[in-house]
Amino acid sequence: MNELFKALNDETRREILNNLKKQEMSAGDIAELFNISKPSISHHLDILRKAGLVRSDKKGQFVIYSLNTTIMDDLFQWILTFK
Repeated sequence: MNELFKALNDETRREILNNLKKQEMSAGDIAELFNISKPSISHHLDILRKAGLVRSDKKGQFVIYSLNTTIMDDLFQWILTFK
């Protein structure tokens, strides 16, 4: 759970999630949307992947990232226990 909150605590990572909500994207496609280095984008994607927020699938020479909504459903269910 700590990795999940760490991942969501960063504005860049939240923006990556917003973009992945619209469509699957390669790391290069994601990097084009930001004014930061490709290694930085890779670092953000790794944190999101470790938190379970995104999935990565190798397709040819590209890694395609997609949103993992299951983890968000689990988070919402956990938050609702406090209601």
